[in-house]
Amino acid sequence: MSLTNKTLKDTYVDLLQLDNSNSGTPTTLKNVKDGAGVSTALMVSDDQLRINPVNDDTTTALEVKATSGATVLSVDTTNELVSASGNTVNTQYAYFSVVTTHFSSAGANNHYAIPFVNGNNSSTLSYIDLGTGTDPVTSFTTGTDAFKLVPTMWYIPDNMTIDAVYSLEGADAATGDTTRMHLMSYDFTSGATSCLTNGTLLAHNSDVTNAGYEQPYLSTWTVDSSDVVSGKVVLAAFRSDSNNSDYSLTIKVKYHLT
Repeated sequence: MSLTNKTLKDTYVDLLQLDNSNSGTPTTLKNVKDGAGVSTALMVSDDQLRINPVNDDTTTALEVKATSGATVLSVDTTNELVSASGNTVNTQYAYFSVVTTHFSSAGANNHYAIPFVNGNNSSTLSYIDLGTGTDPVTSFTTGTDAFKLVPTMWYIPDNMTIDAVYSLEGADAATGDTTRMHLMSYDFTSGATSCLTNGTLLAHNSDVTNAGYEQPYLSTWTVDSSDVVSGKVVLAAFRSDSNNSDYSLTIKVKYHLT
């Protein structure tokens, strides 16, 4: 709209103004309002700029786009998230991993906890057995094996949301097995033998029909329950339906703090 040849009475409501008693730019934050005095989401001062939704939070309270139309930056006040180039800005990654030479005594049809290593292959000759069910057990009691459990636990100090999980696996023999992996969260009680309770399935991969050592396999997992509250511990588990091969494994968890 152009103001050319328009009178003030025909245009003033659409004009933006600062309600600052005709004192110009304020030294404290003031709402930018229309000519009728209705506030916008924008607040300004000589040193600050703020976006503060007036009526409703939205997924795009602030949005910056490229000329192509792609969103470069987005502020979501509904979910309290900031995204840049398609990713939440506090996106992080965590890793579980083990190499075959340190995972060679695992029996068939048992879920075994994989060491939490955050990027470095870990060694273990002592396994935590999480049962033989379709999914790992939902509770675990230590006997003389607390030292085995600790390297497999990822303690969660802040609320977080899992965005994706990926895994790589490789066999060490010509004949492989049908394998599967799970990610579980548990309530953790420090200083107790019944230390893991209230297990929840966070994510799992589809069964992999591993044909042996000639090829590695990548899995993109199904996320079953994405939110994990602070104070929980997270374990990853591996199971094979037979023991034709031993396996090297890496699991990558993509998450953001909430």
